[in-house]
Amino acid sequence: MTFKDLFKIYWFAGFVTLAIWITVGWKMGIAALFTVLVLTLLETTFSADNAVVNSKVLVTMSPFWQKLFMTVGIFIAVFVVRFALPIVIVALTAGIGFQDVIDLAMNHPHEYEQQLTKAEPMISAFGGTFLLMITLSYFIDYNKKTHWLPFFEKYLGKLGKFDNVTVFIMLLATLGIYATVDPAHHNTIFLASICAMALHIGLELLSAAMGNAESKTKIKQRTGLAAFAAFMYLEILDASFSLDGVIGAFALTGDVVLIIAGLGAGAIWVRAMTIHLVRSNALAKYIFLEHGAHWAIGFLGGIMLLKLYHVHPPEFIVGSLGIGFIALAIWWSKRKSNQLQNQAELPA
Repeated sequence: MTFKDLFKIYWFAGFVTLAIWITVGWKMGIAALFTVLVLTLLETTFSADNAVVNSKVLVTMSPFWQKLFMTVGIFIAVFVVRFALPIVIVALTAGIGFQDVIDLAMNHPHEYEQQLTKAEPMISAFGGTFLLMITLSYFIDYNKKTHWLPFFEKYLGKLGKFDNVTVFIMLLATLGIYATVDPAHHNTIFLASICAMALHIGLELLSAAMGNAESKTKIKQRTGLAAFAAFMYLEILDASFSLDGVIGAFALTGDVVLIIAGLGAGAIWVRAMTIHLVRSNALAKYIFLEHGAHWAIGFLGGIMLLKLYHVHPPEFIVGSLGIGFIALAIWWSKRKSNQLQNQAELPA
């Protein structure tokens, strides 16, 4: 892609991020600016795998829905997922009124952090289950022919000849977690995991139903309810990634405004990265990129479930390993492409 193409994709993210940084630095000082810079970087790097999976779905959507993803979707990602949704979760789990939770978030951030931390088992159970459902649904596919790590992926693919095996595996995992975690959180964790499975299955059913209907009319891109289902899938995926990050952000600051500013700027960059991947046809160019992203997502989902057992790996390790999966998949894709090219050039 040319510099002009890249500018068209990233100018808005760059402009908004710069505006946020300047405003924070001017109104709140250098220390606050540094915190927002770190949060922006963390959100962008931690969500690289999210951008890859987003691009796979986005490329199947019509231009209208792609524009909605970059406009309405950004509003949902910044203000709904990273501000309103945590407040709703705290209101539900703590039995506090919505206005009171907003007051805690804006005026008593440390109390808000404590209430949000209390909701972490529900968030981890829902997010971890949803992300693992995505990973298993991708790899447990009997018709899948391309494998990056064949010693794992071939065997997972063979399981796809059995119906509902993904749901069966996650139900077993949920029952195992229910039997082994802190009894105080049994019902919350079990219900959150079941809701995550039901939501993932429901979105897949809606997408499949609308996709079948559109295939009969020879529509090549998702529109209508099928596009809406894909759009909601992307937003829920973003929520599964970001809620854990919102809790982790309190390790850097208790100021909710700074958290929204930093994570919001990062979310906009992730959206721009998604568009970049779609327009550069990256999934076709790097044949193992999608595999690496799903391994990273599965790893993150596993980490979220481990938090139910009070295992909290450092955030930089989690983010570094996610980026590592992506980088290794790109390198392996280039290596494979060169091998195929060399074989093609050999004389018959």
